[in-house]
Amino acid sequence: MGESRHCHRHSDEIRRSWQNQEEILANVGLKSGMIFVDIGCGYGFFSIPAAKVVGPGGKVICIDIDRESIRMLRNLAEAEGLENVETIVGRAEETIPCEGCADIVFFGIVLHDFQDPYKVLDNARRMLKPSGILVNLDWKKEEMDIGPPVSIRFDEKTASDMISSQGFEVLNISRSGKYHYIITAMKN
Repeated sequence: MGESRHCHRHSDEIRRSWQNQEEILANVGLKSGMIFVDIGCGYGFFSIPAAKVVGPGGKVICIDIDRESIRMLRNLAEAEGLENVETIVGRAEETIPCEGCADIVFFGIVLHDFQDPYKVLDNARRMLKPSGILVNLDWKKEEMDIGPPVSIRFDEKTASDMISSQGFEVLNISRSGKYHYIITAMKN
């Protein structure tokens, strides 16, 4: 399954009722001038708000396997007048747009979707600056009316162990709204 092939897409309005992008981005420390890499970005639910936060002095690099999602993201960025959005169509397992450039590498409810999440995490480590932060926002492994099947989700411990195994020190694991958890980590 590709990163953007979500069976749990919701309208932005509904999704915002249970997932506030601006609050999440602020809580992980996104600031003006930063470089933010959104892996499995889909149509830009987090990428567009991130581009507004980082401003013209920053950059948002968006990676997704789905061409249509990337096309939609480009159109949204253009409509918003955002010139700091770079889009890449490609598999996250094979895509490293830069080495040591990112302040934040972000996975927004997608880590469970990758064919090889360990390789994707290793690539994220390569993209991060020495002081950079990895952010994994994902579905709790609980039955609920929305989201992907529970069987493919990672619980907090599994995701944390995966992240640690790829050269990261987990800094924090916390709840993020009703349906999600968020893990932040730094390179060891």
